[in-house]
Amino acid sequence: MSTTNPQAVSFEFFPTKTDAGHEKLMAVADVLAQESPEFFSVTYGAGGSTRDRTRNTVLQLDQEVKVPTAPHLSCVGDSKEDLRSLLNEYREAGIKRIVALRGDLPSGMGQASGELRYANELVEFIRQETGDHFIIEVAAYPEAHPQARHFEADLEHFVRKARSGADSAITQYFFNADCYFYFVERVRKAGVEIPIIPGIMPITNYSKLARFSDACGAEIPRWIRKQLEAYGDDSASIAAFGTDVITDMCQQLIKGGAPALHFYTLNQAEPSLAVWRNLRTS
Repeated sequence: MSTTNPQAVSFEFFPTKTDAGHEKLMAVADVLAQESPEFFSVTYGAGGSTRDRTRNTVLQLDQEVKVPTAPHLSCVGDSKEDLRSLLNEYREAGIKRIVALRGDLPSGMGQASGELRYANELVEFIRQETGDHFIIEVAAYPEAHPQARHFEADLEHFVRKARSGADSAITQYFFNADCYFYFVERVRKAGVEIPIIPGIMPITNYSKLARFSDACGAEIPRWIRKQLEAYGDDSASIAAFGTDVITDMCQQLIKGGAPALHFYTLNQAEPSLAVWRNLRTS
């Protein structure tokens, strides 16, 4: 087997607002299920705004598509009773994995509300309520969370989350493998040994990617920005270039010891599959 052939993959979706969008999501999930992913995950809107749609999507993917599915669960704006109810429902439905997050603040909310304010408190709460039933994933930010005071403070926060009972972590996406390796090195020096899975964002649309990346603190290297700008509206060239760039980065990550890859699909199959198939045949 090639040393760049990845061992495990997972895919993330967001719950849709329309029936047509949901049908497309399920069709995409059926395609991606053929790649034998370790799990799917489904995001959770700011302040729990997609709670019902997230839950329904998770249960349908897990029970109908037959891929273990992990709901995102955030504590911003939710009471302990709300969280307890969701946890019980997921446990009774046979869900085995949760992605535990602080969550984004709803628009206009200056600071976190709810009985739990930080992700480490949510992880502790899940452990108190459900013991070892769930595999708990937490978020990691190799380039630091956009709201962090500085990198060292964010690193300390991650270590606190990991030690509160997390089993593994999934990173924010990035376009520079070195930032992932540096983050993992610092985490290991701090005595945290949980797997840290790189989050991968395929490149398909420059303007949307730039806007999203600026908001979440993911740096797009200047050379990538300039090349994408040069392509303008040539979507085929953007897709081909993006596939090559992301494939190369993933090869670096796997060679460097990344335990798996987690693709942010944006509810599309082909961009992630193009990279994944490159890796499987390299």
